[in-house]
Amino acid sequence: MNALTFLTAVAMLLATVPALMILNNLRLFRVPIAQTGRRRTPVSVIIPARNEAANIVPAVQSVLASRGLQVEIVVVDDQSTDETADLVRRMSEGDGRVRLVSAPSLPPGWCGKQHACQVGADHAVYDRLAFLDADVRLTPDCLAALSDGLDGSQAKLVSGFPRERTGSIGEHLLIPLIHFMLLGFLPISRMRRSAHPAYAAGCGQLFLADREAYRTTGGHAAISDSLMDGITLPRAFRRRGFLTDVVDATPLAECRMYHGTRATWRGLAKNAIEGIGEPRRILPMTVVLFGGQILPLGLLFVTLHQPILWAMSLSALLMSWAVRGVMAWRFRQSRISVFLHPLAVFVLLTIQWVSLVGWLFGAKREWRGRSYKDLPQRPADLSSNRT
Repeated sequence: MNALTFLTAVAMLLATVPALMILNNLRLFRVPIAQTGRRRTPVSVIIPARNEAANIVPAVQSVLASRGLQVEIVVVDDQSTDETADLVRRMSEGDGRVRLVSAPSLPPGWCGKQHACQVGADHAVYDRLAFLDADVRLTPDCLAALSDGLDGSQAKLVSGFPRERTGSIGEHLLIPLIHFMLLGFLPISRMRRSAHPAYAAGCGQLFLADREAYRTTGGHAAISDSLMDGITLPRAFRRRGFLTDVVDATPLAECRMYHGTRATWRGLAKNAIEGIGEPRRILPMTVVLFGGQILPLGLLFVTLHQPILWAMSLSALLMSWAVRGVMAWRFRQSRISVFLHPLAVFVLLTIQWVSLVGWLFGAKREWRGRSYKDLPQRPADLSSNRT
């Protein structure tokens, strides 16, 4: 077997495995349905808000429209310098279900969002805790459906993946990869049977948790130094032996994560070293993603005069496009991202490597106007993350 034949076979394999995983996971990654006539545990909805004047009113209004269960809303003003607090205060005067809590100054070693979520949880009164980003909009049945989904599983924490709205080319290109990475590399059936931390997954935009389990894990204090709660909060639950779950919330909630290509790059870079860009993970993930999603396109040109190898390369590329097309239809994603999938994966990997290099050289992680100088900055500091 020559080198070209070997590369083509590897590319075919690396494209086939995630494609089959996605097709299998699409059956399991279901939308929870709110059952009629059920009596549900009330939910405390905690919204961390730092300079969210443009988002906070519609976010709170969408929660207030919830039906099928009792809710309270705890908005934690995280040292905002805009009108966020005033807007929430006015809403609380008109509806007693809304409360404004001011987060104290950020303690050393804490990420702002994790601190605000912990403060909100400490002020919550109900036995179920929902953590909601201010840019998420819920449908009236969302919380009831998530609550029924949690009741129907053995999990103590469930995360819903909303419909992700996109605007700029960078958003169209990169945001749909969230679902590709989740469904292509997480064995959901195994995740639901095992509490091993390796199967931790979630979307930090929308969580619903059992309060007692949350307290047992240490809550957000257990991930105080994390900027990526989508993975680290489920991991904290799993380290204490609790199962966690993920569900499709496409018809139940929507969100626009970032506005513009630059913001998208910065947002994904912020999460890199706790995700794909983690030093022990980046090389194997680069091999898998480059080999299965980018290499087949290059091999099409190299194998033009070798029909069997060319057909294998084309098959690998078409598999990627096909599953991306199915996901774009299922999750209401941009069609542009389907055709530009190899480029999207290349840009994603570039973000991970650039972020890792910066981290290795001590670059400060920044988000929402804060520079996190006292969070882990070197590979040796990874153990300081208590999740």
